[in-house]
Amino acid sequence: MGDSDAVGAYSTRRRRATLAAGRAGSPQPMNGKSAAACQSSLAAGISADNGPEKTRERSLETAWSQSKSEKKKRGNDIGDRLSCHKTQESLLSSASGYNNYRGILNWCVVMLVLSNARLFLENLLRYGVLVDPIQVISLFLNDPYSWPAACLMIVSNVFILVALYTERQLSKGSFSELVGFLVHCINMVIMLTFPAAVVLLVPSMTPVGGAFVLGIYTILFLKMYSYKDVNMWCRELSTAKAKKLARSLSCPSAQHFKGGDRKVCYPGNLTIRDMYYFVFAPTLCYELNFPRSPKIRMSFLLRRLFEMLFFIQLLVGLTQQWMIPIIQSSMKPLEDMDLSRMTERLLRLAVPNHLLWLIFFYWFFHSSMNFTAELLRFGDRQFYKDWWNSETVTYFWQNWNIPVHKWCLRHFYKPLLRNGFSKIVSQSAVFFLSAFFHEYLVSVPLRMFRLWAFTGMMAQLPLAWFVGRFLRGNHGNAAVWMSLIIGQPFAVLMYVHDYYVLHHRQETD
Repeated sequence: MGDSDAVGAYSTRRRRATLAAGRAGSPQPMNGKSAAACQSSLAAGISADNGPEKTRERSLETAWSQSKSEKKKRGNDIGDRLSCHKTQESLLSSASGYNNYRGILNWCVVMLVLSNARLFLENLLRYGVLVDPIQVISLFLNDPYSWPAACLMIVSNVFILVALYTERQLSKGSFSELVGFLVHCINMVIMLTFPAAVVLLVPSMTPVGGAFVLGIYTILFLKMYSYKDVNMWCRELSTAKAKKLARSLSCPSAQHFKGGDRKVCYPGNLTIRDMYYFVFAPTLCYELNFPRSPKIRMSFLLRRLFEMLFFIQLLVGLTQQWMIPIIQSSMKPLEDMDLSRMTERLLRLAVPNHLLWLIFFYWFFHSSMNFTAELLRFGDRQFYKDWWNSETVTYFWQNWNIPVHKWCLRHFYKPLLRNGFSKIVSQSAVFFLSAFFHEYLVSVPLRMFRLWAFTGMMAQLPLAWFVGRFLRGNHGNAAVWMSLIIGQPFAVLMYVHDYYVLHHRQETD
């Protein structure tokens, strides 16, 4: 009631003041004051009287707005109790934007470990312990005075020194470019054919030793080819009197070298020390000045050495305990051409074969190459990229073996493009070269030619086209993993079957 009386009194005074102002509209003086002065004094009086009233009015408005917001909040609470749905996507839908699947990944790892533990226990119960390190060591210690593999390793120095001598003669002008090219070609052809002939003709050469030696000679072949090309590019630039040469061809700028490493310019790189540093460096592409790390980290070096020793023992043990029994049990279905049993054996072989491949990848590309790089202070440690995320077959082959990819890109693919070949022809040529060396490294040590490795590599071309054309994202990545898991054991079974038929059946007969 008090508030309503105050408002009524305020309105009454407002009307009286208005009537008084209307009556005083004539410009007549009042008590010696002009009409304007009267109006101003009247307005000041009204404003003075209305000060407390305005404050009370504002407080009333604030209280009203607060009560209104409280009513609205109570209405929203009631609405929330009545409605609990809104427009949203399921977490497993791609449109939801959710990508935290760490728990599912951990579940997959646990299931993988449990399933393989069951398989390993079943293997132990059926075959017993088959791991025998002494048997593996005896392969290398048997008749040590007639080791053809070790002899071939020593002979490889001849090809290295011939390549160095040829480059020295070319730098001095004693050999013409044509003569130097012919000497390099003859040297590299013999580098591939001579060890292959020894592996095929010497009976004491085992398949393991033959594969190891041919792998070393293949690496040397690729290194000497890069050595020849880079020195030829340096001669061409020197002849053209170029003032600034590319880093990979001549002297780099001072910013690339820290710690006082000496820079080398052509032909100062043509030394035995430089040549053998490149031979042992974990790369296939030659440079006059490689990036160098500041020092050797002993803790890093010892960790890599421990990994090398541990994983090589694990590879041998898993091969003896897991792979060999499955392969031996697969011979009968292969001979009888029992497709259902062959498929079952293939799937049984896929898991241990793929596990061994992953262990070998880590052992070679991470442990061994990082060990060598740390020992030589080789700075470039990018030996692989994220090939496990490959959504296309092409991306996998470009990122799982960076040294080979760099060599193919630098010394084979780009020269073909510069000579006018199309990208499709150049890519096919790269796959053809890779298929040749895969077959070379498998068929020659086994002393049989079945072209399974060659066919498997060339089949990557249509597979790459199909995956790149029709599959995207996770589907493409699944297709790449499927080709790795199924393709390799299939080729292994084919070679083992052919080797068994060619050798052991003849011995039985």
